[in-house]
Amino acid sequence: MFIGDVVGEAGRAAVRTLVPALRRELGLDAVVANGENSAPAGRGITPEAGSDLLSVVDFLTLGNHAFDAGGAGKFLEWEQRIIRPANLEVDSPGHGWGTFEAGGVRVGLVNTQGRVFMRHTPRSPFLAAERAVDEAEAAGADLVLVDVHAEATSEKQAMGYHLAGRAQAVVGTHTHVPTADTRILSGGTAYVSDVGMTGGKESIIGFDKEDFMGLFLEKGPARIGVSKGPAVLNAVVIELEVEGRRAVSIERVYREHP
Repeated sequence: MFIGDVVGEAGRAAVRTLVPALRRELGLDAVVANGENSAPAGRGITPEAGSDLLSVVDFLTLGNHAFDAGGAGKFLEWEQRIIRPANLEVDSPGHGWGTFEAGGVRVGLVNTQGRVFMRHTPRSPFLAAERAVDEAEAAGADLVLVDVHAEATSEKQAMGYHLAGRAQAVVGTHTHVPTADTRILSGGTAYVSDVGMTGGKESIIGFDKEDFMGLFLEKGPARIGVSKGPAVLNAVVIELEVEGRRAVSIERVYREHP
């Protein structure tokens, strides 16, 4: 199961509470989440937030807010279960791909950051994804999942087709709103443009809706806080065939947390 962008404490609380039960209910072999908004302020990841999520999930991906919170760089250097986009500057802390064991299968996980409508993306996500997939397979990965953290659905779709038949799953994150295009691409690659976010239910992309509306209504500069109310969890469950190195199905998961 891959969980969409976890936002703030409300999102982390939903993950902590719901994931153990979902593992049993759905018979999950592994759980991965995007944690780039999991810090208390909703931007970046802190050692405390990352450790909180890793108490119930197996691996974390990040995105354009990877280093927005203090202490993230050193944390990513020693915590091997978190990866940041592979197409950042070559000297960026952390790693752009990783592997882990799940039910006797070695899973490779790759993270890339889009360029369209996004700043500070120095290298091509497509070339970086190719290299990272190759390196994960060379390290023994039986299956590879790619998190494409990007703004434009067209760029995410392009990545899906670019990696069709090479990666077994390509999932989109960043925009926090789930898309209705879960499908299996040619070559057996599971795909969705955006998984959605895990955070406040009555929010605007996980942040306080009144703060956000004030921004759009031009009521002056505002500090946009994280939503603290009841939360939702958005995820996808992907069934993979190891011998055929292909996805069998991809289905949405939606749960609410009071």
